Amino acid sequence: MNMESTLKAVMATVLGISADAISDDTSMDTVESWDSIKHMNLVLAIEEEFGVSIPDEDAANITSYPLIRLVLAEQLKGQ
Repeated sequence: MNMESTLKAVMATVLGISADAISDDTSMDTVESWDSIKHMNLVLAIEEEFGVSIPDEDAANITSYPLIRLVLAEQLKGQ
């Protein structure tokens, strides 16, 4: 599985939505179940799945699929 499909699977599991429903339009504003608790769980799940540590300032700002993908790619590049 590539990074994007794995990321979508993690997001789908944490947010309780279909991985197929995740697109560049997916954000805290468009996913009703994406609240602050789910956001923290999402950050932790991404860190665990990919073996990265997302800095706190980035974790607070990754409120959409494109932003999460960008920050994750940067973290993976640094490994």
